[in-house]
Amino acid sequence: MATAETLIGTRKLPENRPAREKKPSAGDRGPERLPTVTSPNLAESIQSLREERDAVRAAHAKLQQAIYEAAQVQRRLCAPRELVSGEFEIAGEIFPVRHLSGDFFKVMQLDSVLGLTVGDIAGKGLSAGIWQAHLMDLIQRNARTYLRPADAVAAVNRELCQDKSEPPIAALFFARLDLERSELVYCNAGLPPPLILRRNKSVERLEEGGPMLGALHQATYNSGTLRLNPGDMLLAYSDGLTECRNPRDEEFEMARLTSAAEAVSGASANQVLFSTLGAVLDFADACPPGDDLTLLVVRRREASAHRASADNKDFPKTRRRPALVVRRRKVTSSEEGAIKQLAE
Repeated sequence: MATAETLIGTRKLPENRPAREKKPSAGDRGPERLPTVTSPNLAESIQSLREERDAVRAAHAKLQQAIYEAAQVQRRLCAPRELVSGEFEIAGEIFPVRHLSGDFFKVMQLDSVLGLTVGDIAGKGLSAGIWQAHLMDLIQRNARTYLRPADAVAAVNRELCQDKSEPPIAALFFARLDLERSELVYCNAGLPPPLILRRNKSVERLEEGGPMLGALHQATYNSGTLRLNPGDMLLAYSDGLTECRNPRDEEFEMARLTSAAEAVSGASANQVLFSTLGAVLDFADACPPGDDLTLLVVRRREASAHRASADNKDFPKTRRRPALVVRRRKVTSSEEGAIKQLAE
């Protein structure tokens, strides 16, 4: 009998030997332990990081405050938001989707007529908001130089095209409203056609004008003329309003805008403004607007309503030059909160 191994046939079976230890594979290894940091400067490093974090937070808070103040200045530039002059009521509002708006509107006194402007600068946010003040200055200066809206718009376009700083292109609606003759002379440079809602329920689109500003140096522009009768209403708006989408990816479109305004056609311009904007936001539901929303409403009051206002002792009498009555209002707490949220 062999002592080292056992023979079975021609094969040799080894005797029982202790099993070799299996080296652990990479997958069998447990989590490696990180070395313990015992640097004496660790506390100082943590304190330094905290100070840097606090400095970044303070700088961010200052930036938010600066943007909020800029938004307030922009709101004051786009004014007045509500105005009564002779037989006409005017109301306008802007809802920016970012810190500052690329949209704007302006109502200005031009001798015996009113200048009405609605604009939309390409882009959104800070860059568009900075260009807004420059463009508004160009419009006001040329509106006082040229009598025809088409000539004023063409002059603004030439100055933009000659600007070496490459300003963005912009859409603009500019009109002169003769309060005594109830005549509107306008030029539309690339903005969605403003609407005239007649008292008899007919709708007209104001399409006379030319291309957007800043695109073609030699662009030509035309003026259109119409008369506003008692009960007629003008709606000038930016494309952010009609292109506002709902959760089903449908756009608000011009048909809904017309219906929303006609639903309150007998109300004041201010009531029509906020009722229409409310209809847009209700349509969007939970979908935030993708672009700035701007709406300007001009309404010629009916004769009975005008006489009732004239009889009110608080309403100024019309003199040789139509009196301009501006109703100034402070920013409400809800509007102020919304602006702060946009600045964050």
